[in-house]
Parts: sequence; structure tokens; C-alpha cells
Amino acid sequence: MTSNERVRRVLTFEEVDRIPIENGFEGELQRKYPSDVAVPPYRYPAGKSWGEENKKGSRMDIWGCLWEAGEDGVCGEVKDAPLRAGWEGLKNFRPPWGVLEGADLSPVNPACAESEQFMISMWDSMPNPFERMQHLRGSEQLFLDLAYLEPEIYQLRDMLHEYFLKQMAMWAETDIDAVHISDDWGAQQSLLISPDLWRTFFKPLYRDYCDAAHAHGKYVLMHSDGYIRDIIPDLIEIGVNAINAQLFCMPIEALAEEFAGRICFWGEIDRQRLLTSATPQEVREAVRRVAGAFLKRKRTGIVGQCFWGKDHRIENCEAVYDEWSKV
Repeated sequence: MTSNERVRRVLTFEEVDRIPIENGFEGELQRKYPSDVAVPPYRYPAGKSWGEENKKGSRMDIWGCLWEAGEDGVCGEVKDAPLRAGWEGLKNFRPPWGVLEGADLSPVNPACAESEQFMISMWDSMPNPFERMQHLRGSEQLFLDLAYLEPEIYQLRDMLHEYFLKQMAMWAETDIDAVHISDDWGAQQSLLISPDLWRTFFKPLYRDYCDAAHAHGKYVLMHSDGYIRDIIPDLIEIGVNAINAQLFCMPIEALAEEFAGRICFWGEIDRQRLLTSATPQEVREAVRRVAGAFLKRKRTGIVGQCFWGKDHRIENCEAVYDEWSKV
């Protein structure tokens, strides 16, 4: 069974010989635990962006948002949002269409043809309308916008949606296996907005992204941090195939009882405490907890994965992949 076949089978809830992993680490950890998942090479032009992401200091992104990071290893915060001062700037604001027009995806198809891995698009090539609206308006102002729902917030949403649909179409027309959607919707114990508002204002956007991907035979992977249990049925309904969520913010066993076999769970292991300060044995027990919850009926429907952060212990990350290899 190839890596590509293995991941496809867990996405369709068929038995696999072993649980596939997504291992984004390099060097020895990648050699010991080869990833079943990979990202093909591609190139986006810089546009108006400058500076280096995840490095201390200032940087500008392609949308004109000025970021400031106080230390290496973090993305930082938006300190100057183009539309924070008011809606006056919306009249002259335009998405960075030049970035999409100048994107070079020509390396993607050859990389897919040469690899037995499951190929996915990555972070800077996926729709994230909620987070992008926060970056452009500022988080506090955006929550006020969503409370009042004045015409301008719909105008901004639809402008971004047009851009992200174009980006989704570009990637869906390549030979990759799956596309990404990403928006962090959860706080520690609840959604950041009411489920009803989410369903009326944002859910139609994600449905369009899923429809565009599925029309080209692609799977859809969505990343969303925090407590998102309330909207998982909606994600299933609109066609999200796999969810990369913070399982340890939610009741894991209840998630498995309700959703196993309906949506694939793509990782992860708790990065708020376990990967930063627990022992490798505690991390192994956490992997076993996830496996025990989701693999009760058959060995499928989950991908082993964890994230690397600046405070994470490498021995704990290794324990994640080593334990998944034994499940």
C-alpha cells in the first residue's frame, strides 16, 4: 500500500495497514518516520510583502498588513490593519490579484507524478476569510462589524471570497490530491461567534470552496483551532473530508462517538501542554487515547500528526510519531 493509497483510504473510512502520518519535520525525525503527506513546490510573487515570517521584527504581508513579532518562532500581531481606521478605505482597497496572476504552479504536477505521497496545498495557498478579515479590520473591530452587519462587511466578505475562489480554482486544477481551508474558529471552550451567525455569514463561503474542490476530484482538509464541536456537523454537511482540530480542547471520546466514520480527524496532539511540558510517556498515552477513541471499530479515519512550536520538546514530537507507528 503506497502512502497515497493509505491516506485516501482513511479519508473514505476503509481499513489501512497502518495509520498514515503527516510529518512536517526535517532531518532525523523525517528519516525515522517518513511522512505519507507532502507539499509540492510552487512559487508566489512577493507582491507588496517584505520581511520574514516567524522572525523577530516587522514584516508586511501581501495584503498590506504590517506585522510585529517580539521573538523568533511566532507569527506576531497585526499592528497596522489597512481598514482598521474605517470603511472609507474600502473604496480603494483591492485584493492582491497580482500575486495570483504571477503564481507559478508549474512544478506542482511533475512533483505529484514523481511521488507516492499524498500531495496537499499549503498554508499560503488556502482560503481563510475570517482570519483575513481580522487582519484587515482588527479583531475587536471585526467582532463589532459582525454584531452590526452593516453593508460594508458584506462587501469586504464578498471581495475576499472572490479572491479565495480564484485561488482555490487554480489549485484544484492541478494534480494535487487535497486542498486546504483554514480559519481558527474556536476559543478554549466555545466558538468565537454564535453558531447561527457562523452558519448564515461564513458557512456559504466554505461550501463554495468545497464544491470547487470536489468538482475537480480533490479532497478538502480544514484546519481550525479551539473548541469547534458545534460546527463539525456543518463541516460534514458541506463536504469537508478531514478536520485538523485541537482535539484536546474538546471531549475526545464524545467526538469519536458522534463523528468517527463521518469525517476524518487529521491529528493533532495537545500543543498547549503535552508537547511543551509533559513527559514523552504522557505524550504516548495521549496518542493511545486518541487511537482508542477513534479506532474502536476499525483502523481508519485518522491521520497521525503534530505541530512544531518554539516551546515544544523535540523528544515529545518524536514520541507522537513513534507511538503512532505502533498503533
